[in-house]
Amino acid sequence: MARVVVDVMLKPEILDPQGQAVQRALPRLGFEGIADVRQGKRFELEVEGPVDDAALSRIHEMAETFLANTVIEDFTVHVDEPAEARS
Repeated sequence: MARVVVDVMLKPEILDPQGQAVQRALPRLGFEGIADVRQGKRFELEVEGPVDDAALSRIHEMAETFLANTVIEDFTVHVDEPAEARS
């Protein structure tokens, strides 16, 4: 099985109150030097069968219609390489 990752983030022009709260808390916790924080969502999909162009197109459609609110969010779709390939 292959893993496909869909990352969903608020569009840059949309305020991110959760990201702002994290950013304000970081210095109080001793983490300095962070200029901005944006919070998003990550979906990891285990795909049965090959991840070909048709499968990626279907996942893109799924992300566009169900996983992301495209009025306020952007998303990316990519195939995640196995952990042993990253080493």
